[in-house]
Amino acid sequence: MNYRTRIVSSLSEIGQQDWDGLVQLQTDANPFLSFDFLDALHASGCASIETGWRPQYLTLWRDDAQGGAQLAAALPLYAKFHSYGEYVFDWAWADAYRRHGLEYYPKLLAAIPFTPVAGSRLLARDAPARTALIQALRGLQVDSAVSSCHILYPPQAEAAQLEQAGYLLRSGVQFHWINAGYRHFDDFLTTLEHKKRKNIRAERRKVAEAGISFRHIAGSCATEADWAFFNRCYAQTYAEHRSSPYLNLDFFLRIGAAMPGNILLIEARRDGRPIACSLLIHDRSTLYGRYWGALEHVRCLHFETAYYQPLEFCIAHGIGRFEGGAQGEHKMARGFLPQKTWSAHWLAHPNFADAIERFLAHESDGIEAYIDELNERNPFKTVPSAHRKI
Repeated sequence: MNYRTRIVSSLSEIGQQDWDGLVQLQTDANPFLSFDFLDALHASGCASIETGWRPQYLTLWRDDAQGGAQLAAALPLYAKFHSYGEYVFDWAWADAYRRHGLEYYPKLLAAIPFTPVAGSRLLARDAPARTALIQALRGLQVDSAVSSCHILYPPQAEAAQLEQAGYLLRSGVQFHWINAGYRHFDDFLTTLEHKKRKNIRAERRKVAEAGISFRHIAGSCATEADWAFFNRCYAQTYAEHRSSPYLNLDFFLRIGAAMPGNILLIEARRDGRPIACSLLIHDRSTLYGRYWGALEHVRCLHFETAYYQPLEFCIAHGIGRFEGGAQGEHKMARGFLPQKTWSAHWLAHPNFADAIERFLAHESDGIEAYIDELNERNPFKTVPSAHRKI
């Protein structure tokens, strides 16, 4: 099969119909891979050349029966000039290059900007196209004379295929909650150990006693004022941590307009005034916790707004999984269990490639031991079968 390779700097060069049509064929697709989400990141300037993300999507095309061109495979790919917004940390690698007088940036990065969510990266119509996409990536990373190439959060099957193609695999840990067919929140609580159940009830009681009520706002009902308030909370939380937010109000308004069926805002109110808000993205099977912020401090409000209210939403709507975001061992006490994540890496410099391969082997042993330790102190009386399938 012959493919034509094109590097595109804008999704408009591909088109929404072709892009989303390819995404929908993937087993591990999610809303973050959609044209609407990615285009909003670019059009709002959040992931752009100016912010150190230069889009150069790798695409493969083949002739169709009508004499046109069909998108056969694609990879969301960026030339990166820093390592912010990735959640798979390679700062130490970049520093090692610097100390040896070598340039680490730009590098190639296949990822969804600012989104530590696993999902297909090697978007392809079939196995031959996926193989050809990997071959094209290997050629591009050599021709581009970059220091390295990194594919973040692919599903395990794709990670294994990348390893076979010569990439180094790195593992990490996130914490996910699985809906074991719970009828209501108390039904979930009964599966937890007594101490964990008691602590959760105490945290929720503190929020209720502070006079906090909640409003679940579906994306289709969210107004510009709702988005402006969420953005205010989001920006203030970053400021309190002496950091700058990656996203802006323009981005939030764009996804609110383009993909309302995938959006949930949870607003906390006291005395009729909104004081905090969380943003979640969802499809039929999974709820993804993304961002939260508050204008006032209330004990345990974060847990209620970012975890317990979303869990109630999952139970009420039959959503099977809640991914609460990157890291966060504290989630275990609230019914989340460890889930391994993957990334794949190629480094051009042979000596650094050898050194990082040894580092990753050692790190992998530590990750396995860490997961075993976490599982030994899981919060459930008996781990539900749905969790054991992870």
